[in-house]
Amino acid sequence: MERTAICCCGSLRVKVRGEPLRVVVCHCFQCQRRTGSVFSDNANFQRAQMIAVEGETKTFTRATERGGRMTFHFCPRCGSSVYWDFSLDPLTVGIAVGAFADPGFAKPVRSLFGVSRHHWVPDVEGAEAYLADQHGPRE
Repeated sequence: MERTAICCCGSLRVKVRGEPLRVVVCHCFQCQRRTGSVFSDNANFQRAQMIAVEGETKTFTRATERGGRMTFHFCPRCGSSVYWDFSLDPLTVGIAVGAFADPGFAKPVRSLFGVSRHHWVPDVEGAEAYLADQHGPRE
């Protein structure tokens, strides 16, 4: 199966093949600021699953809580954040689930930074919960 993630204006497209490794919802403040929403919904794919990136990108790199860096690739025309790289896991690429515009996309299996989740946002049923000060599942 091929999927295409597209920015708002259609200038930036990322094509991937197959199913994501995992889908993760993140409630950290950095994701809230990046998306302009109260969380982000992220599909992680093996870099080898990326078929093509079409269109110009601009990048923004920030430090992560675990000591690495994330580099976000966004459309310079409309500003949509479409995909990103993880320095601590260079074989994986993250793609914004919303950029696929597919209501049937897989639901998150992991929920990150629940400590900064807005009180009115429900937990994702069945998703593993990770806390901000942990690098593993909540006990």
